[in-house]
Amino acid sequence: MMAGFGQSTRRHPRSRNRTRSRTGPDRATLGIIGLVCAIAGFFVLGIVLGPVAIVCGWLAMGRSWAGARPVAALVAVVLGAIDTLLALVWLVGAGPGTGLF
Repeated sequence: MMAGFGQSTRRHPRSRNRTRSRTGPDRATLGIIGLVCAIAGFFVLGIVLGPVAIVCGWLAMGRSWAGARPVAALVAVVLGAIDTLLALVWLVGAGPGTGLF
């Protein structure tokens, strides 16, 4: 019998960094995704990409306004909100006879 082989998991079943389950992207990735969606939303599909940017930024901030906020997540939320508002104004102004099309 080999003494001590494979016994390290009995004392420390998980490493210190991996104590929670990792089922989705981490917060930094969500912040970057939200930032990309917010910037792309100014050019195409603002009515879709704006809310996606808001949701990704909100999830990247940990669903809370308290505490330290990552810059990319905060910028994603702000730009996503501006993007959504501009898309809604554009849609409301695109009524019949307004000449937008």
